[in-house]
Amino acid sequence: MSRLAEVLRSLLFYVVFYIGTAAYVLAALAMLPFDRSRFARIVIGWSRFHRTCTRLLLGIRVVVEGELPQSHALVAMKHESFFEAIDLPNLLNHPAIIAKAELLRIPLWGSAGRHFGLIGVERDQGAKALRTMLTAARALIAEGRVLAIFPEGTRVPHGRVAPLGSGFAGLYKLLRLPVVPVAIDSGPLYHRNWKRSGTITIRVGEPIPAGLAREEIEARVISAINVLSTPTQSELGSAVHDGTPAREQVVQ
Repeated sequence: MSRLAEVLRSLLFYVVFYIGTAAYVLAALAMLPFDRSRFARIVIGWSRFHRTCTRLLLGIRVVVEGELPQSHALVAMKHESFFEAIDLPNLLNHPAIIAKAELLRIPLWGSAGRHFGLIGVERDQGAKALRTMLTAARALIAEGRVLAIFPEGTRVPHGRVAPLGSGFAGLYKLLRLPVVPVAIDSGPLYHRNWKRSGTITIRVGEPIPAGLAREEIEARVISAINVLSTPTQSELGSAVHDGTPAREQVVQ
């Protein structure tokens, strides 16, 4: 696709998605005092709306390889762009999501996110932040919800392997949940002002049991979430498949 086409499609995407986002946020907050289940459906609808915008306006197709957990698991996902952060409520079944606290300070959106199940992380509070996360996470897990985290703690450019954030191992140890690692290669297409068309692959790794030593769990998660992070994919902007049966997520 030519540069001009990328710019025009991206501009159209920004206009449609952010105007739509404002409408979804207002609708969710208006519903919150009356019907929390409908509130949650509106938030999930916003995530599906984003997926639809990326497909129709940006020409980005999403393929999921493997089966995602429905409950009682800690999903550890590679973080290359805002795509996967926005897509999580659509990708998983009403997940609780550990996110940086700055997101919860966004006017209106932050309030909606907090009530949906975003757990804010204050990175400068150390052990206190971990205790706060644990309390909130345990309450949401008790409701049968999957807990999702970006274990690197921030977005990492495609093709680069980063260490995991210091809080991941503590969370894994204290929650005693199996970890489902998830790789994604959204960076080459979505991590830029002007988005590119192509295919984003989401690859679900084999579950990793609870109770492993810190060195082992971190090594296994780093390996699994980086299986799609190769410079060749970054250049081509497409997924490399290894024969694993794939299924495309259908946007309702």
